[in-house]
Amino acid sequence: MVRLNKYLADCGVGSRRECDRLIADGAVKINGRVAQLGDAVDEGAHVTVHDKRIGDKQKNYYILLHKPKGYVTTVKDDLGRKTVMDLVHVNARLYPVGRLDYDTEGLLILTNDGDLANRLTHPRNEINKTYVARISGQLTDAERIRLEKGVLIDGIKTAPARIKILSRDVHHTRCEITIHEGRNRQVKKMFETVGKEVEFLKRVAVGELRLGGLKRGEYRFLTEIEVEYLKNL
Repeated sequence: MVRLNKYLADCGVGSRRECDRLIADGAVKINGRVAQLGDAVDEGAHVTVHDKRIGDKQKNYYILLHKPKGYVTTVKDDLGRKTVMDLVHVNARLYPVGRLDYDTEGLLILTNDGDLANRLTHPRNEINKTYVARISGQLTDAERIRLEKGVLIDGIKTAPARIKILSRDVHHTRCEITIHEGRNRQVKKMFETVGKEVEFLKRVAVGELRLGGLKRGEYRFLTEIEVEYLKNL
């Protein structure tokens, strides 16, 4: 027997949290009975979502994409904008893990492994994400220390961060910032609290998995060692 939300995630329906929502909404049935949260299924069960049969456990895919600016991090966009799915050509129902803003580029993982997606995005796991940012003006050491200690965004203090100054002149500062939260537009809002505008932002690493020399719009499959590393973060 396996828990229903894990079974659905393994079949590519979505992350466990997304599957829990489907179950709570009454969209999932086991052998014709409306499923309940916490249900388990055995190997021979007839499971449907919105009355469509869910098949056997799928092959999992793990992809690292260098997302360019000008793409939204969704499977489909109601406004007709280009999505990251337009860049990846794999015969599987993939979805992006986390989000990068429309005008942010860099490392993005796509997979159909709902368990891994949930692990990488759940706040309790505190997985580091590292960005390179170019900001307006000179970031002073006092401002850097203030940001590292945490600043208020929408009334909530950010967790401690790490910031390394890569270069700076009169007009710009280039720095590397590492955070483990995933709040909306967090890096940009953090710099706004010290009066700085982010002019360019690129995610270069998730944990120790780095973007490397992958060009904008290109992608590659993760190695078994990289997948195992992510599963143990």
